Amino acid sequence: MEFAHQPVMAREVCELLGGVPAGLVVDATVGGGGHAGRLLAARPDLRLLGIDRDGDAVAAARERLAEYGDRARVVRGGFDEIATIVAGEGEGNIMGVLFDLGVSSPQLDRAARGFSYMADAPLDMRMDTRQELTAATVVNEYDEDALAGIIATYGEERFARRIARRIVAARPIATTGELVEAITAAIPAPARRRGPHPARRTFQALRIEVNREIECLTEGLEESVHLLAPEGRVLVLAYHSLEDRIVKERFRAWSATHEPALPGLPAEPVARSASVRLLTRRAWRPTEEEVAANPRARSVRLRAAEKLARHGVVHRAS
Repeated sequence: MEFAHQPVMAREVCELLGGVPAGLVVDATVGGGGHAGRLLAARPDLRLLGIDRDGDAVAAARERLAEYGDRARVVRGGFDEIATIVAGEGEGNIMGVLFDLGVSSPQLDRAARGFSYMADAPLDMRMDTRQELTAATVVNEYDEDALAGIIATYGEERFARRIARRIVAARPIATTGELVEAITAAIPAPARRRGPHPARRTFQALRIEVNREIECLTEGLEESVHLLAPEGRVLVLAYHSLEDRIVKERFRAWSATHEPALPGLPAEPVARSASVRLLTRRAWRPTEEEVAANPRARSVRLRAAEKLARHGVVHRAS
């Protein structure tokens, strides 16, 4: 199966990045090159640096974007490496950074990758297959408290403790099918009959832990605002509430114009210039037509901010 990437909210992404000056756009989750290809076609004056942790995605994006020649370059790496990669591979002003979070359809659809609870496969869930930590290690070696914390925090699962206890009791667990059985057995029957698949939240939590998704997102976001040239824009597509809250809070902090005085200093507020302006006061959502064509787009939220020409200057309010 080839790494076919159906980009989510591609029209909106191109609309937001269509307003930036000529320069370089960093697609930090290039996938199969879906967003990248549309942006390069729409803006002949832009160049693109694509980054992805998944080796299959890198190969697919290179093939997909080959028609754009030296306007497009694709390398392997994660959000937490974005500053290093841009320093080595990027040239000119960085006018856009795009983060498309979560797991891609090709990763879910390839059962052997172990991301899906819909097929039986080895417990893996690695986006970067070069790393050592797999879902098998988390499931079989983390203690009950650690598992419960991960499932509750990253999966926002109310039965996290019950699930963790059942997983520990069922060890060793070798496949996704065995894990689904343990999760399902831990959830009360009435809850199993309502809502999404009973394993969905736990699988999400384990995937986030295996791939350090929250830490990498936080590091990548912090670097992005420093990389951008004035009038450059950072866009984030988030697919669950935990990620979206992180993005929302980070954007709000960057757009703030004042902060409280530090302990021990005079009580008056300390004014500072905002580093960005928000382009999306509320997250943008996909259209009904897009959700009908691609149900996996249903949960996405798009947020965007623009780098201001002058920022970061701290001075005492008058």
